[in-house]
Amino acid sequence: MDVAESSSVSGLDATATPRRPCVRGERIYILTFIYLFSNIRWMTVFEVLAEPNRRWILDLLRERQQPVGDLVRTLQISQPAVSKHLRVLRDAGFVEAQADAQRRLYRVREQPLRELDEWLEPYRAMWSDSLDALTRHLETMDEPARRSAHGRSESKARRKTT
Repeated sequence: MDVAESSSVSGLDATATPRRPCVRGERIYILTFIYLFSNIRWMTVFEVLAEPNRRWILDLLRERQQPVGDLVRTLQISQPAVSKHLRVLRDAGFVEAQADAQRRLYRVREQPLRELDEWLEPYRAMWSDSLDALTRHLETMDEPARRSAHGRSESKARRKTT
């Protein structure tokens, strides 16, 4: 079944022999198509940002645009390694390069990070609500302890005066 022929997922034949996806001129299954074109983008974003040196490069470029040489000196890793990290970041859309004579200046692109921030917002709200509830719970647990500690200090003070 071609993607163009399918108008719904229910039209798929579950017993059909799978074909290689995304080969020009061949048929692909709609579920493979949906997976490849919707899920892989976010998975790639998280894989890109999972690498600590790439996050450090983004932090450095957040301050100002920089050439590869400056990043190499700051990160203290080889120039080819920094260039590979920059290529991954550039391919993912997180940084862009601008030619400046014989060197390239790299800078952060804000839009992909803004999109990621928007996607994370509901999770931030969920954690904020959970942490607020935990704070309220801990405060109620501390009240009896404070009362008993306060009562003990008053009784000690009375004993000293007598």
